[in-house]
Amino acid sequence: MNWKSRASQLKIDIPAIFLAMKDPETPPGAKLLAGLTVAYALSPVDLIPDFIPVLGYLDDLLLLPVLAAGAIALIPKPVMADCRARAAGMWADGKPKKWYFALPILAVWFLLLIFIGKAVLF
Repeated sequence: MNWKSRASQLKIDIPAIFLAMKDPETPPGAKLLAGLTVAYALSPVDLIPDFIPVLGYLDDLLLLPVLAAGAIALIPKPVMADCRARAAGMWADGKPKKWYFALPILAVWFLLLIFIGKAVLF
């Protein structure tokens, strides 16, 4: 499997992991790792900032697939298959159909920046 197909698979797997996290048949340990995986995937904060040449994207290329593979290994196979099928339907022409699902995440980060700004400035 080449890098391009792995990246395309991650576009399906990350939303599928999120869906599996909410499934009652998913064990608690898998839910915890799934939550960490989704949080890291959506977080603008990386272990190595992206502006550092080459190394900045290295953590995204290595850490995210490892976290996703670990979460997928812990999620029951029937649950993951169902979630992958549902996640595949979320994409249209390479873009998410419901982009507005990202708004709560952006709002949380915006509020965090405001609180940090107030703490630093005052």
